[in-house]
Amino acid sequence: MILPEAPPDFRSGFVAILGRPNVGKSTLVNRLVGEKVAITAPTAQTTRNRLRGILTLPTAQIVLVDTPGIHKPQHRLGEVLVHNARRAAASADGILFLVDGSVEAGSGDRFIAESLKGLPTPLWLVLNKIDQRSARRADLIRESYRTLFDPPVELREVSALKGTGIESLLADVINRLPRGPYYYPPELFTDQPERFIMGELVREQVLLATREEIPHSVAVVIERVEEGEQLTRVLATILVERDSQKGILIGKEGQMLKSIGTKARTQMQKLVGHKVFLQLFVKVKERWRQSDATLKDLGYRRED
Repeated sequence: MILPEAPPDFRSGFVAILGRPNVGKSTLVNRLVGEKVAITAPTAQTTRNRLRGILTLPTAQIVLVDTPGIHKPQHRLGEVLVHNARRAAASADGILFLVDGSVEAGSGDRFIAESLKGLPTPLWLVLNKIDQRSARRADLIRESYRTLFDPPVELREVSALKGTGIESLLADVINRLPRGPYYYPPELFTDQPERFIMGELVREQVLLATREEIPHSVAVVIERVEEGEQLTRVLATILVERDSQKGILIGKEGQMLKSIGTKARTQMQKLVGHKVFLQLFVKVKERWRQSDATLKDLGYRRED
């Protein structure tokens, strides 16, 4: 991989996005990059892998590291995700601590703030979802977050969904990045392979379709991809932990699985630029989230 030489005063670096589950981290990555690189759903713990979105501008290249929501782990998978999120913060050139700016700070926000104190890395406290905030409670909400840090850190208010405040935040981040080289070719918008993104697009539709019934127990394995000039064939397996979850996913006369496949295929076609034939199967693998061997096979590795 041959990278171009960066112009004088070019700035570059890795910026970790941290926060509680479901505060809009993936939406922010997609908004900044301008492409769909991270799946989004109204479900906690949507992001599992430490996914990088790449934004290349004439004067800078920002590698955005979308991390899993930091929470109290309930299983081995959760332990790996939280560990990797903290590792991302420790090795970053900048940290965006994203919070839900439509409500006051909670214990989860205070827990993350404590883990960030003392780091020499530039840190922004970013209040997201301000489009959902009551105007009369705005000052109270801001103050609840300001008290998380002493001395205070830089506070920004945005709506990742609407785009409000994004340009100002982006300009501020670029100004604080060190001068550096291109880390990736300018045309890339993620470092993840196409197969990974395909699997995530399937998982996104599972999350949207099932909501609270089975989201955390689902993983997607892309078994095979056959690429053609006008048609790409994809075979994928959806893993669940119980037979009852398999039944929910398949649905009456297979209608749920068919709907998931149709919507995932539409997203895949945007990714590859032509038609996709997608086959989905559902397989039960009991307690896969507790198995180190299975987690490793699925790509969930503890990063040291």
